[in-house]
Amino acid sequence: MIFVGLTGVLGSGKSTVARLLQERGCDIIDIDGLARDSLNWKETQDDIREAFGIEYVVDGKVDVVKMRELAFGQADQLKKLEAIIHPRVRAEVEKRLRALEEKGARVVIFDHPLLFESGFHEKVEKTVVVFADMETIRQRLKLRGMEADDVERRLSFQISLGEKAARADYVINNNGTEEALTREVHLFLERLRSWEEERDASN
Repeated sequence: MIFVGLTGVLGSGKSTVARLLQERGCDIIDIDGLARDSLNWKETQDDIREAFGIEYVVDGKVDVVKMRELAFGQADQLKKLEAIIHPRVRAEVEKRLRALEEKGARVVIFDHPLLFESGFHEKVEKTVVVFADMETIRQRLKLRGMEADDVERRLSFQISLGEKAARADYVINNNGTEEALTREVHLFLERLRSWEEERDASN
């Protein structure tokens, strides 16, 4: 299997690209989605309650808003939360990879918002960045109802999109419409097939 890492920043359109790829038959493992799912697991909630306080888990649910405010406000608290979530996400990823291997998957795309920040890029063979200019990103997030200060604070925890694009093997441009993005995705799928052919030729 070829492992491909897909990343971007908040508002760049990574999740839309992942959806378009999945609709076209690609096998996607959504790392951020697994992290969100893990918040519903009892063992995760027990650890969060112990690490941060009982007020962060109410009626069997993690208070995501309160947790986000704490984690994105203090780097040490974010690391503490990641230490709880990441091992469980890794275990689930390994489980899904075994299932994909059994079904004969040739390519697996990891949808990972912190691909470079977490070091996960070292576990994949190719990296892909969904790129948009910062003004476009800020406008998209404003339309989602996000406050400017919150946008800047959350973006500050990520490597800049320009740096990610410079480090990537492939860049998908998302400054235009979804129709334009769909064309970009088709171009990427052609590149993906060429990567498969290169892999086959080298074996």
